[in-house]
Amino acid sequence: MENESGSSPFKRILLKISGEALMGESQFGIESKALERICTEIKEIKKLKVEIAIVVGGGNIFRGINLVERGADRVTSDNMGMLATVINSLAMMDRLEQMGIYTRVMSAVSIEDFAEQYILRRAVRHMEKGRIVILAAGTGNPYFTTDTAAALRAMEIGADLLIKATNVDGVYSADPKKVEKAEFIPRLTYMDVLTKELKVLDSTAVSLLKDNNIPLRVINLNESGNLKRVVMGEEIGTLIS
Repeated sequence: MENESGSSPFKRILLKISGEALMGESQFGIESKALERICTEIKEIKKLKVEIAIVVGGGNIFRGINLVERGADRVTSDNMGMLATVINSLAMMDRLEQMGIYTRVMSAVSIEDFAEQYILRRAVRHMEKGRIVILAAGTGNPYFTTDTAAALRAMEIGADLLIKATNVDGVYSADPKKVEKAEFIPRLTYMDVLTKELKVLDSTAVSLLKDNNIPLRVINLNESGNLKRVVMGEEIGTLIS
């Protein structure tokens, strides 16, 4: 139910944004128009006094698994993917700070000339002081996706809600872009996601969220105002709990 008090029912959220969301209409990289739109949506929820952490992917710049399929070393490829998330995180920080929002990038790998080292207590302290924290470089380990990083960080920081921002309205029985009669699913359990093998998050991320009782809402970030509506408590997208 939507919160009518003008404030969020959540104290702290973690927002997972795919790297592809930053491409906009482009085929690669960061489109300034898409970056501006996403950061404007984030600025709106910042006004609700909710504490915000963000995990952003790197698929708009580099997808390690694609290189692995061509015979490259998995560890090296995943390390390159982590660096792509750092680039996206710095771009988001720059745009948010131009909007007057204090932001910190914290990296799971040592890259101190560009970002702070991720330390849990420091990240929480930044959020308590009203800063947005962008958590870069995934978990800092190969073989783990940024979805898993988002689930792990949500657990660590004590997030009340994990929001996965996508380019569809929520979870469907099949890919709605490929299957015309794909059915929209407003509510699921984590066990449903695992047993039905729904491609919402990878199974590691799903298991982490299930075991720690963190709700996940999947929403369409391309629809203006959706992010603010879900942070206000409105029932949009798909809720997985």
